[in-house]
Amino acid sequence: MEAPPGFKYSKEHEWVSTEESLATVGITDHAQEQLGEIVYIELPAIGEKVSKDDPFGVVESVKAVSDLYAPVSGTVVEVNDDLPESPEVVNEDPYGDGWLIKVKVSDPSDLDDLMDSAEYEEMVARAKE
Repeated sequence: MEAPPGFKYSKEHEWVSTEESLATVGITDHAQEQLGEIVYIELPAIGEKVSKDDPFGVVESVKAVSDLYAPVSGTVVEVNDDLPESPEVVNEDPYGDGWLIKVKVSDPSDLDDLMDSAEYEEMVARAKE
């Protein structure tokens, strides 16, 4: 399992990378491992509002269907248009080409509630015990 430093992580296994008020959101390496082969992803439309800790989409794998939870609140400004045709990219590159959405963050303090890579790795390790 990989959890690159410099990203923030949610308890629901989403990652966030920020550049000023723009947050790129995806699912973690651990989440895609747990899901197995991803076969379908449903994402919000550009312009939709997402709210921290609320579902914003769905990921379906050969094992399960899971909600995607917004780690921050804001407005969706970009969606990874490659994923509906190639959802397996999330399995292959969860922290790169497998990103899900980009959000203009409405409340930067949302980021304060997220974990750094060491805290996230510790949480995953505890859950495996």
